[in-house]
Amino acid sequence: MAEKPEAPVNPLANLDEETQQQIQQLQMMEQTFQQLLMQKNAFSMEQNETDFIIKEVEKTEGEISRIIGNQVVIKTTKEAILEDMKKKKELIDTRMKSIDEQEKEFSEKIESIRNEVMKKIQG
Repeated sequence: MAEKPEAPVNPLANLDEETQQQIQQLQMMEQTFQQLLMQKNAFSMEQNETDFIIKEVEKTEGEISRIIGNQVVIKTTKEAILEDMKKKKELIDTRMKSIDEQEKEFSEKIESIRNEVMKKIQG
């Protein structure tokens, strides 16, 4: 007589409700953390691009044009572009600092919950 294959065992089924909730919280926090890292990456790229623009404009002599949207090019001054780019850089730097702080907080919370869960799982 052929034996029925056993159903896969859910390792979380034996855990108390609080631990299961912690695991769910941990999964949600890790997803949010990944979104935060993607946002940080986007700001980092924008920061690098802004730094590059500032360096190039500072080296430039003569007439400067600026692209507005996808279709309009206007003449502007070196000073106006530098002022705009430096303001943009300040804003990006502030956002990056905030993201770094959030990243640190998330890392600490995730690590703390993960350690608690692992202690309960390992007994």
